[in-house]
Amino acid sequence: MKCSVFIATSFDGFIATKDGGVDWLHSCGNQVAEMGDHADMGFFNYMASIDCMIMGRKCMEKIASMNLTDEQWPYGDTRIIVLSNTLSEAPDNMKSRVEMYQGDIKALVNKLESEGFSHAYIDGGTTIQAFLQLELINELIITRAPLILGQGIPLFGPTSRPIKLEQASAKAFPNDFIQVRYKVSY
Repeated sequence: MKCSVFIATSFDGFIATKDGGVDWLHSCGNQVAEMGDHADMGFFNYMASIDCMIMGRKCMEKIASMNLTDEQWPYGDTRIIVLSNTLSEAPDNMKSRVEMYQGDIKALVNKLESEGFSHAYIDGGTTIQAFLQLELINELIITRAPLILGQGIPLFGPTSRPIKLEQASAKAFPNDFIQVRYKVSY
């Protein structure tokens, strides 16, 4: 099964402030830029390419705190599995939208593949790092915001060895965000 990442970071590689805040994503860049067909910076096309999503508990809790309405929910009917070693039940406003999972990540990926799933969206810093350590990420799509946070929660952490990235492509958007795409080579 293909596992890929679609995520935004600050220019210096942070996915959130130290306290988990991501409000800076909506206030940086050229706010008046005409985005045309790129208003979502490729998110909806990406969502159309995946058939399930695996996210971490902190990611789910951040989304839960937004109290999104059905109209605001960005993931449609996509099956979402939340990894957590501490929670066995999702918050009330997420119960109908996600399922909780505790256990081996490779076993989960194999189970999803045996059920016919072929492309998983992996989200959340700790989850992305765990998938990279297990050599399960096939593609990284990272949208860099035109902002240097200086500190916060990094997208990447220590790895057991260097991980090569190949087949680079990049796209600059009118709002000054830059999206890079790589295939991951272990």
